[in-house]
Amino acid sequence: MNDSFDVLMKLILPESIEEYFELTSYKKEGEELHLYLREINSIPAEYQNNKLISKGFFAEATVQDFPIRGYLVFLHITRRRWLNEDTGKVVYRNWDMVAQGTRITKDFAAFLKEIGRYPGT
Repeated sequence: MNDSFDVLMKLILPESIEEYFELTSYKKEGEELHLYLREINSIPAEYQNNKLISKGFFAEATVQDFPIRGYLVFLHITRRRWLNEDTGKVVYRNWDMVAQGTRITKDFAAFLKEIGRYPGT
């Protein structure tokens, strides 16, 4: 994405989302705008002292966001998971901690936490 587009996306997307996600693509379909977000590979603060290895992503989740200029907006969110080599367990970012320490809205953090409740996690 180009710099101007990145600046525009920061105005449209929930606050501080660029700290944790990258916009990988977008598409317009009729009266819908689809934005694809992938969690960046930055170690969660609570695991800074552990050895983590990126182990891919959870299944994509889609949430409808606020309409923009007459378009329905859908955020397609892909969250990252890591293997904690110290414990052998799969870990992921704790959105309760993020919501307290950043400007991400509590509603958006609650959504991210909820979509993280996949079987086996």
